Amino acid sequence: MLIVQKFGGSSVANTERIFNVAQRIAETYKEGNEVVVVLSAQGDTTDDLIAKAKEISSKPTKREMDMLLSTGEQQSVALMAMALSELGLPAISLNAYQVGMMTTSAYMNARLKKIKPDRIRRELDRKNIVLVTGFQGMNRFDDITTLGRGGSDTTAVAIAAALHADKCEIYTDVEGVYTADPRIVKSARKMDEITYDEMLELASLGARVLHNRSVELAKKYNVELVVRSSLSRAEGTVVKEVCKMERMLISGVAGDNEIARVSLIGIEDTPGKAFDIFATLAKKGINVDIILQSIGRDGMKDISFTVAETALADVKEIVATHMDRWGLTDVDYNENLAKVSVVGAGMVANAGVASKMFEAMYDSNINIHMISTSEIKISILIDKKDMHKAMNAIHDAFQLVD
Repeated sequence: MLIVQKFGGSSVANTERIFNVAQRIAETYKEGNEVVVVLSAQGDTTDDLIAKAKEISSKPTKREMDMLLSTGEQQSVALMAMALSELGLPAISLNAYQVGMMTTSAYMNARLKKIKPDRIRRELDRKNIVLVTGFQGMNRFDDITTLGRGGSDTTAVAIAAALHADKCEIYTDVEGVYTADPRIVKSARKMDEITYDEMLELASLGARVLHNRSVELAKKYNVELVVRSSLSRAEGTVVKEVCKMERMLISGVAGDNEIARVSLIGIEDTPGKAFDIFATLAKKGINVDIILQSIGRDGMKDISFTVAETALADVKEIVATHMDRWGLTDVDYNENLAKVSVVGAGMVANAGVASKMFEAMYDSNINIHMISTSEIKISILIDKKDMHKAMNAIHDAFQLVD
């Protein structure tokens, strides 16, 4: 079999863990498999590099940040190649340029365009274990780009798709995909399987087990995805197209406290205003989530929406530039909010999910600021301080306990 394995930063955080992972890779290789391994930066390396940048500049350019952050993964793959060599196994480390990981030009949040797998294929034919830097690529200017936090998952799935791998295994510090973050909800239950659609919603809504774009790619190219722990031998969770016929109503609860709400006040209530605002944000690469528009009165309306906290500085700059053109009378920013969501393929055929979720918030005395729904998810915006309490209350209300 051709197997792609990805190991997260906590899995290779120190020398002991590097050799632990090396043993796992060695076992897979000695079973006669071809093995490609994608690695993240060690432990808190990325955070440390960001801190170093801030010591030098309060607002470093995104291009130079990508140049800096990419060094973490190069360190990981080189050290792992050395560890495998110590175990007597043939291994070679490759960076994004050597692998031909071509991306868009959006520094710090690039998207993969294509992979040229020829070099990987040649190294596999030479019986090498191939170690590839995760999280990064090259744009059309031959500059290094990064794929956003968690992007190593996307690297692994993309390589698996390009090589038509038999399996893609994502190793992390938890034993699989849970009904909620087990560090927040102690009664969370590990799922044996989950659909691509449900996993994509959970990943997009704050569950940090998988990068959302990795799930998009896995679904598009039908890559068999398994999430398991690098620190134990548990079976993990399989992410696939179709799961058991009899499903629970709700698959999981997700929370995200790294968001901000933007409220644009006093917009002229005429056609085209919303298009102008959101088209401007889109051109600057700003992803908008929950949107709420007030009922127009006296020829005016308000529009509120949420963005990632990391994008707020860019949004403030855009709003300041276009405030007069949009005719805003005021603007309000709130960073003290969190988004809590329930996800489940069973929701579409069952009434009362929203009612049960809102009842749980009422019983917990938690105020809801905004609501967003789709066929398989409901998201609410609440005060940041209430996120953990809300996740536990909703998890209990839907009886997702272990």
